[in-house]
Amino acid sequence: MALAEAGARGRLLRWPRVLLFGDSITEYSFQENGWGAYLAERLVRKCDVVNRGISGYNTRWAKLILPRLITESTSADSIVAVTIFFGANDSALKELNPKQHVPLEEYAANLKSMVQYLKSVDVTADKIILITPPPLQEAAWEKACLAKGDKLNRCNATTGQYAQACVQVARECGTDVLDLWTLMQKNQDFSSYLSDGLHLSTKGNSFLAAQLWSRLENKLSALPSLLPYWRDVDHTNPEASLL
Repeated sequence: MALAEAGARGRLLRWPRVLLFGDSITEYSFQENGWGAYLAERLVRKCDVVNRGISGYNTRWAKLILPRLITESTSADSIVAVTIFFGANDSALKELNPKQHVPLEEYAANLKSMVQYLKSVDVTADKIILITPPPLQEAAWEKACLAKGDKLNRCNATTGQYAQACVQVARECGTDVLDLWTLMQKNQDFSSYLSDGLHLSTKGNSFLAAQLWSRLENKLSALPSLLPYWRDVDHTNPEASLL
């Protein structure tokens, strides 16, 4: 059978999608032992896990990009979950990092705007998970800043205010939320979760992956594996099994 004929006979295979939208902590999540890679492994043959992490970005910029990633006509119907994971850059101190800093009230408004946009293209609230920024280990991050000739440009108390705002937005919008800032600090010495005081270490990636999977597993466990197991394919007439 010609490939074109097979394509005409079979339905287009469309994998459901989990969209990870965020800053560098999302961009790096497909690295070895990353939390995004963990999700992709768990969901192989069930979903495509799509990494749309953009290093250095804040919610002011993310809000402009989101409608270019998901539109009602082209992709929203295949979305089964979206994570929105911003705040580590928004919470940078204005006087020391004005380019990335976003005021607290605007940060909350931007998150709310993104959730409302997703709802407007029929990505329902139960598919959306907001993630707060992780805590900041100031001594380690100051060392990283000094190595670049900069001063310490973030502080954990400020990051906590942004985390609280993220939790509040989730409450108001009816979405799930993963309060990473609070959860990681239940273990008083949270520095092992971070590689440089800001980004996640292997342990931090594992922690986030486990927390996120506990929320996603119930939502996605019922999704079927796409295409039959190889032993179930009729090798004498594969078209009957595969088209």
